[in-house]
Amino acid sequence: MTDTRGQQPPYEAYGAKPQPQQQQGQPYHPPQAYPGPGEAGARGGQQAGRPGPGAPAGSPATRRPRTGARTTPRTRKARLRVSKADPWSVMKVSFLLSIALGICTVIAAAVLWMVMDAMGVFSTVGGTISQATGSNDGNGFDLQSFLSLPRVLMFTAVIAVIDVVLATALATLGSFIYNISAGFVGGVELTLAEDE
Repeated sequence: MTDTRGQQPPYEAYGAKPQPQQQQGQPYHPPQAYPGPGEAGARGGQQAGRPGPGAPAGSPATRRPRTGARTTPRTRKARLRVSKADPWSVMKVSFLLSIALGICTVIAAAVLWMVMDAMGVFSTVGGTISQATGSNDGNGFDLQSFLSLPRVLMFTAVIAVIDVVLATALATLGSFIYNISAGFVGGVELTLAEDE
């Protein structure tokens, strides 16, 4: 029995794409599911506005204009919490600050005394007080000798030393109290902002 149907095409699955005809004299290249590195580089370079590694050399890079650029700066915020204060560091800082405050107090008292003395305040007020407290036997209270510059500076220095001791002790005690209270409520929350 002879088959008269001739040469039949190879069996193909249902829904399969027809295979491209292979040209004579050229090697066969199977289809690829993903693009090659050269094609991907060329496409990525074209999308970014610059030639990719697979693009031909000397091709001009086209730069696309930016659309929707931000003009207002964005502010980043962070919430932090002071959970503990080191008493030793608090004592050192408060000691130095109180010393600086004491020196400023002494200098301010000296400058104020010089200004009031130049304006004649002590002589005027001292004459009035001496007349009011004076008698026939002797003179009254001498305000100028009582409020002399060395005595005023000495009194101010004593106050500054007491202020240094009290401020340092109170700040250190306050740090201990803050640590105890922060263990119950969590501490003070701070919101820090940074402009970009």
